[in-house]
Formats: sequence, structure tokens, C-alpha cells
Amino acid sequence: MNEKPLISTQTLCSHYNIEISFVDALNNMGLIQIEIIEQNQFIHQDQIGDLEKIIRLHNELNVNLEGIDVVFNLLEKERKLRNELNVLKNRLKLYEND
Repeated sequence: MNEKPLISTQTLCSHYNIEISFVDALNNMGLIQIEIIEQNQFIHQDQIGDLEKIIRLHNELNVNLEGIDVVFNLLEKERKLRNELNVLKNRLKLYEND
């Protein structure tokens, strides 16, 4: 089995000094995904980076959850546009080399 490591939300909340309700709100908005195993909540390890970004936006810049959602949606659109631009540049190079 090739499962991603899971980290308890209780552990994360105590480590980052955040409320469990904050993590639940992030899950409800779709910003992070929570796995429930035997009535315990867990987050995949690969989402910790996003969680840290969200916490910094919320605590240091006082951005509310709706604003964080907008920021993450814009960042995702930017990533897709950059990928599309790279694909188009590569296709253009094929024609320039002829």
C-alpha cells in the first residue's frame, strides 16, 4: 500500500496554536481535506504547506476565510495559466526551429 502519511488535526491544532473549529471551517470551504478514521480527524501530510500558508494569511495579514479562498483560487488559476503558457511556448519553439 502506498498511502500518504496522515497527521491528527488535534496535533496540528496544538502545534500551530489554532482552534479545531478553524480547521473544520477550512474543510467546509474545501481549502483542505480532512480524513475521518475511527472518529478521529486527520489531514494528509502534503496539505501541511497549504495549511501553514492559510494560517499565516489569517494571523499575520488578518485575511478572513473568504479572502483566503479567493487567494487560493487566484493562485490556482495563475498556476494553470503558467502551465498553459509553457506548453504554448514549447509548441512555438517547434515551429521556430524549422
